[in-house]
Amino acid sequence: MKIWQKLQDTVAWRSIFRTRLPIKTNLDRSLVIFNSLTMHIHPVKVRELAISFSYTFYLGMISFFLFVILVVTGVLLMLYYQPAIPNAYENMKDLEYVVSNGLFLRNMHRWAAHLMVITAFLHMLRVFYKGAYRPPRQFNWAVGVILLILTLLLSYTGYLLPYDQLAYWAVTVGANIAKYVPVTGEQFRFLLLGGNQIGEYTLVRFYVLHCVILPLALTGLVALHFWRIRKDGGLH
Repeated sequence: MKIWQKLQDTVAWRSIFRTRLPIKTNLDRSLVIFNSLTMHIHPVKVRELAISFSYTFYLGMISFFLFVILVVTGVLLMLYYQPAIPNAYENMKDLEYVVSNGLFLRNMHRWAAHLMVITAFLHMLRVFYKGAYRPPRQFNWAVGVILLILTLLLSYTGYLLPYDQLAYWAVTVGANIAKYVPVTGEQFRFLLLGGNQIGEYTLVRFYVLHCVILPLALTGLVALHFWRIRKDGGLH
C-alpha cells in the first residue's frame, strides 16, 4: 500500500492521472469526472430513477450505439465500394458472394440502420410522453428533432448506394415527391440529383452525403445533445 501511495505521488503519475486512488470521498468522485476526457459529460451523482430501465428504456443510448455500429461497419464497407456506375452494383454483388463475411457486414449495417430509425423515433415519443421537451429543455428537443431528420436522411441517401433496380426507383419516387415542394421544389430536386435524372452525379452526391456530410453533422449534434442533457438537469 505504501508503494502504491508513493507511486501516486510521483511527478510522472500526477502528470498523467489527476486523481488519487482509491476513490473514497465525493470530492474524489467529482475529480474523476471533471478530469476525464470521456466522462466529463456525466454528472457525479444521478437519481436512481433516472438510470432505471423502465424510465427511459435506454432508447437514447441504444440509438447512439447503433450509430457507432453504423460508423464502424460503414467504414469497412467503404473499403470495398466505388461510387460509380456500374461498379457500385458489382461491388454489392462481390460483398455478397466474394468478400469473406461481406454479406454479414452489409446486413449488419442495413439492420442497424433500420433499428436506429425505429429506436430514435421511439426515443422521441418517450420524451414527448414524459414532457421532457418543456423548459429548460426545449432547445435540446429541437436538437433531437434535427437528429431524427438526419437519421432519416442517412437512411434515404444510403438507399441508392447499391444502385440496383429497387434503389433506383425508390430514390426516383422520393425525388419526384420533393419536386412538389412549393416554390423551391424543382431547384431542390435538381440540386439533390445533380441533374434532371438519376445518374453518376446523383450516386456521387448521395455517397458524399451518406459517408461524410450527414455523419459529421449527426456526430456534432449528438455531442451537443449529450452536453445539453447534463446542463439542463439530467435525464427527465
